[in-house]
Amino acid sequence: MCTCMVMGKKNAYFGRSMDFEYRFGERVAITPRNMLFSLKNGLQIRTRYAMIGMAAVRGEYPLYAEAVNEKGVAMAGLNFPGNAVHFAPVQGKLNLAPYELIPWFLGQCETAAQIRESLSDLVITNIPFSDRLPLSELHWMICDREACFVVEQTKEGLCWYENPIGVMTNNPPFPYQMMNLRNYLNLSPNEPVNRFSDRIVLQTYGRGMGAIGLPGDTSPESRFVRAAFNKLNSECAEDEISQITQFFHVLDSVSLVRGATITEDGKPDVTNYCCCSNTENGTYYYKTYTNNQITAVKMTEREKNAAGLTVYPLIEEQQIRYVNL
Repeated sequence: MCTCMVMGKKNAYFGRSMDFEYRFGERVAITPRNMLFSLKNGLQIRTRYAMIGMAAVRGEYPLYAEAVNEKGVAMAGLNFPGNAVHFAPVQGKLNLAPYELIPWFLGQCETAAQIRESLSDLVITNIPFSDRLPLSELHWMICDREACFVVEQTKEGLCWYENPIGVMTNNPPFPYQMMNLRNYLNLSPNEPVNRFSDRIVLQTYGRGMGAIGLPGDTSPESRFVRAAFNKLNSECAEDEISQITQFFHVLDSVSLVRGATITEDGKPDVTNYCCCSNTENGTYYYKTYTNNQITAVKMTEREKNAAGLTVYPLIEEQQIRYVNL
């Protein structure tokens, strides 16, 4: 259960919440230019562009949950259980396993349009990373300043959809999520007008009543509606700090409190981290469930040209600023 989003005025900010009942050893990882990746299809590639994001690192291989490259192209994989289908490799096609999509596309492409043009040849394959790491059932949101779209591979095959909202969650498939928004077209951030009857005077008794009906549960369907409503009605200044702060406020509106959502295995689902990247300058901001302070990691020229991965462990101990000690 996760929520992904892109928003911003002067710059494009891209990020997500990572909601899971377990941790995967995630760290901020910077993949440099010219890094070699050996793919399951037998090919080897070297990255043209550096990228930064959150990843579980196995050896020197970053298994990215989301990342943005130095050209401003961003991509995130979100859980898509029961709908994602992996196929056997098809000769003559671009065969990539789910964990290879981010290194391949962000390492090679300088625009989201370039990625979109190559999707007709893409087959997302059923080859696991290792015996100990089964395949993740994912779909993806991809964007830059000019475009945003969703990629889903189901039993019917691979499809991509324009995403005018700039929000994605998990199930159901994206076309349903967009159709479902029509159930909430009467919501408003403004005070409601009495449409109940012209035969009775009805007045509001508190602020925010124009949005009565906005779903508050943690299901993917409801989080999609709530994130879209808050994002599309968001107002803030155009400076970096204001934009980053606002981005995290929107993600906070769909974050999971430990204990409020329990999985079928009896484990609490929780928002382990939230992140936001400035796609223009490669700065990656994050906060974790146990540390509300926003931490930033910048993708510098030194790291873009490093000989291998640069990895930063998460700062997870709560940071409290005392003003009278």
